[in-house]
Parts: sequence; C-alpha cells; structure tokens
Amino acid sequence: MPAFSRFLRYFIAVGRLGSIRKAADVLNVSASAIDRQILNVEADMGMPLFERLPTGLRLTAAGEMMMASGLKWQKELGDVRTQIEDLRGLKRGHVDIAIIDALAKGYIPSTIHAIQSQYPGITIGIKVLNNDAVRSAILGGEVDFGIFFEPQSFRGITVQAFVEVVLGLLTPAGHPLGQHREARFSACAGSALIVPAEPLAVCQQIAVLEGITGVVVDKTVTSDNIQMITSLVLQGVGIGILTSIDVTTEVRRGLLSFTKISDSVLRPMILALCTSSARTPSYAAGIVLREIENGFAQLSYPASMETTADPDS
Repeated sequence: MPAFSRFLRYFIAVGRLGSIRKAADVLNVSASAIDRQILNVEADMGMPLFERLPTGLRLTAAGEMMMASGLKWQKELGDVRTQIEDLRGLKRGHVDIAIIDALAKGYIPSTIHAIQSQYPGITIGIKVLNNDAVRSAILGGEVDFGIFFEPQSFRGITVQAFVEVVLGLLTPAGHPLGQHREARFSACAGSALIVPAEPLAVCQQIAVLEGITGVVVDKTVTSDNIQMITSLVLQGVGIGILTSIDVTTEVRRGLLSFTKISDSVLRPMILALCTSSARTPSYAAGIVLREIENGFAQLSYPASMETTADPDS
C-alpha cells in the first residue's frame, strides 16, 4: 500500500474496531504509530475525528465523514492500481456475463477455457438466465455483457456481434426425417412432439407456425428446459423442436439429427452479443468480450449440421 494511504488504513481500522490497540494488533503496527497519525491529522483539521470514551473510541460527525470518504477513496485506489497493472501487462479483473441456457455447453465453455489459459488473472462469473432476464441484466448493469435473442427492438443495447439461428426438427440418429437437411413444418404432423414452453424464446416462432400453416400437432411433452427436451428426444419419446444452437454438440457427435424447418413464414432468429450503451466495458471485460466476439460466427447455422441435400418435397 502506498505510503500516502497509511493514515487512512489506520483510521479505518480504528473506526471499525473502536480501539487503537485492537487496530494495532490487526495491522501489526505499534499503537503509538497509529495514535500519532490520527493526532497529527486531527491537529491539521482543527477538530477531533474520535470521541475518547472509557470503553473505546467512537467516530465524531467529522470522523464519520472521513470514514465515508476514506472507504470511497480505498475503492478508487484499487481501481487505479488495477488500471496500472493493465498498463504493465498484468491482465487482471473480474468479468460478469449473462447467457441463455442454450449456450451453457459448446462454444462459450470452450472459449472461457481458452481465456483462462491465456489470462489466468481474469476471473469470470456466468449467469444462465432466460432471454428477457439476460437483457434486463445487461441494461441494469448487473453484468458486463450478455448473449440473447432478438435485441433489435430494445433501447440501451449495443450489438457487438450477431448470427442468424434457425428453428428445426430434432430426431434421434437414424430417424428417417433426420436424413433431410430441410423440411416443412407439416412433416411433423401425426408424430409425438416435444416442444419448448415459456419462457424459452422459440415459443413465439412455434406459435406463428401453428397459426399460419394450420398444422395440428401432437404436443406430447412440453418443457422449459433445453436439456430436458434433448434428453427426451434421445430417449425416443418424440420429435423435438429447438434451434440450431441448442443441439450443435449432440449433432456433431452423431447422437441427434437436426432438420431445418423451411416454411417461408419462418424467419431466422437473431442471436446477439450485447453490451449496455450506457456503460463502457472495463479492461478485463474488453478482453473477454473480444475473445468471444472473435469466434461468434461459429454459433450460426453450421454446415456441419447439414446431413443431406434438400428433399424434393
């Protein structure tokens, strides 16, 4: 700690503990050194910072003002030291991120692993939330940035990168429907379906498909959890409806097949990496943001999920 902060260290410790002797024990310095520092400042200010009572020391009104300013100053000093370390090439800091459930596997975990390997001084907190909650966390300053669907209509949000994500039919490996790269929504008529429930963002698109196409589907199971839908499809309970990013890992491993729903009424969904327009990312947040942005295109509808040419129908 720099020498010019010595008094505040002593003062804050005494203010919290109410005793010079206790503060001396905690700080591992002599009580006389602490007392001398406090008396010198009181003499300079022309008023006492503590009431000397038989039971210990208690802050005066001036002391309470000094305590509030001192605590604020300590925090600001910590921020300055972090910035100085950044200038010296010591990449440190904490970064909070909010993501939707679909990103809890695959690209984001692997990217964070790479970041931790390259910048071990940066710690990361990850909140897995529903789509609206991710947006709220960004706007409320609870996180440094987040990833969610359809940010275009919201003020206060800055889109750093985006990809188009498509809706599709999810089938176990070997299912006849899975041999097609694309199919109309009507292809699932008559089959048991496992469909997303609120608050998953894809619910609106499914409602649009049902309303415009008039296709009556058998919703055998509904769930608000992507992993549950994926697991039920793997168990053969029925055909699932999810987005391409929900099942990239399983499709690439050959466990499931993904068939894009080709109805023209269905537009791609926009998945975006976003920050708050009112907040400038910290140095550490800028590093993590840049690393995630660099490979963000991997989250678009990937060629590796395409199994065969389009069906004739």
